[in-house]
Amino acid sequence: MHDLLQQFFQRDAGPLVQFIKYALVGGVATAVDIFVFYLFAWKFIPALRETDPVVRFLKLTVTPVTEQQRSNRFIIITAIAFLVSNFVCYLLNVWWVFEPGRHVWYVEMGLFYIGSGISIVLGTATGWVMIKYFHTSTTASY
Repeated sequence: MHDLLQQFFQRDAGPLVQFIKYALVGGVATAVDIFVFYLFAWKFIPALRETDPVVRFLKLTVTPVTEQQRSNRFIIITAIAFLVSNFVCYLLNVWWVFEPGRHVWYVEMGLFYIGSGISIVLGTATGWVMIKYFHTSTTASY
């Protein structure tokens, strides 16, 4: 058991510990993404409706926006949240999970962003369509 716990504090870890470390880093990155997305959608680039489930649950006061504004702002806010959360994810992985020295840092970061960027583009496009054409809530589209 001690050996298993020791693996969490070093880079050389077995497959189970490595998987758990990836999952924990992914969980933190997801939490950062959600926090940044809703903070921006609520306070900085309004993109929430009064009927949005998160607005109702947290009893937030929101700025009214048109559906056009909401769909366009959804793209911007998703991009901001992605950049921030992916950077946090990259830093945590470099610090705790990745094996250093395979690539120069900027190549490593570029590959990291390209890999996750493909999925964010597809997800954001789907969310935009859901808001623009089906008028779903920002939360459901996110």
